[in-house]
Amino acid sequence: MNDCLFCKISSGEISCHKVFEDEFVLAFLDIHPCSKGHTVVIPKQHAVEMKDMKHKVWLTLMNGVKLTAELVDKKLKPAGLNIGINNRPAAGQAVGHVHWHIIPRYENDGGGSMHSIIRSANPGDVEKIAKLFQ
Repeated sequence: MNDCLFCKISSGEISCHKVFEDEFVLAFLDIHPCSKGHTVVIPKQHAVEMKDMKHKVWLTLMNGVKLTAELVDKKLKPAGLNIGINNRPAAGQAVGHVHWHIIPRYENDGGGSMHSIIRSANPGDVEKIAKLFQ
């Protein structure tokens, strides 16, 4: 077994507060929550970041994220949900095991949208960047 925190949680070596689990995915409450019910969803198969995941693992994880978000929404009845990933340390990924955050949002909670994560002084020219994808 490697030294990965989330692998240890997935294997049961470290306990967690499970929200959802199936054969491929584990979802548990974040121990440093941003809001009531902040949940982390991980693949049971280790991958450091998205590019390291096989397509089938990706699909099962996305299904787990959807099912977990629906469960969090049903049980906690928040006003909304932010669902996102921090992919690589520069984006805020603190644990080297790919994972999604489901963050319940409540009226007047002081949070913002995904656009509030970063406001670059130089976001680039959209037309020039679009040409890179043509």
